[in-house]
Amino acid sequence: MVAEPDARVPRADARRNRERLLEVGAHLLAEQGAGASLRDVARRAGVGLGTLYRHFPTREALLEALLARRFGQLTELGGELAAAGGDPEAALVDWLREFCAGAGAYQGLPEALVATLRDPASPLHASCAAMREAGGGLLAAAQRTGRIRADVTGTDLFALVSAVSWIGGQAPALAERREHLFGVVVDGLRA
Repeated sequence: MVAEPDARVPRADARRNRERLLEVGAHLLAEQGAGASLRDVARRAGVGLGTLYRHFPTREALLEALLARRFGQLTELGGELAAAGGDPEAALVDWLREFCAGAGAYQGLPEALVATLRDPASPLHASCAAMREAGGGLLAAAQRTGRIRADVTGTDLFALVSAVSWIGGQAPALAERREHLFGVVVDGLRA
């Protein structure tokens, strides 16, 4: 008797296609912004539109998958930095720099982040909340050292860093100033 494959377990080729679509999607969204064509994603990934739509029925579904992956990476990084036991202020700044770089990867991403904060029904809300909790933990640890202002909240932090990320995507001259602007925000966080 031959066992039937479990329909709940994705086949290896389906997993490869999904990963390839995410890889190409991330690149294309970084290149063209959140309005990038799904047809171009499928073409560049070397799959048909049907395959793309089986994995990501809408542009929002693709963006959600990419963001959920990114939020997971930031959550993991926050845990690693907290567990390392190093300087809490340096850990916070390292995490914020990574957050800022990722938030600037896709045009329109900061707006998507803000939308998930307001909508508990959003598929991204849980992963966004976990990411924010990781960043908030690093902020609290840095505040306990007395070197980071006590009146700064996690929401303040995300708003400021998202703003720096957003403004860097508005014009090439501003993009060149992103690191400087990030430094200004970090200096403003210090007690």
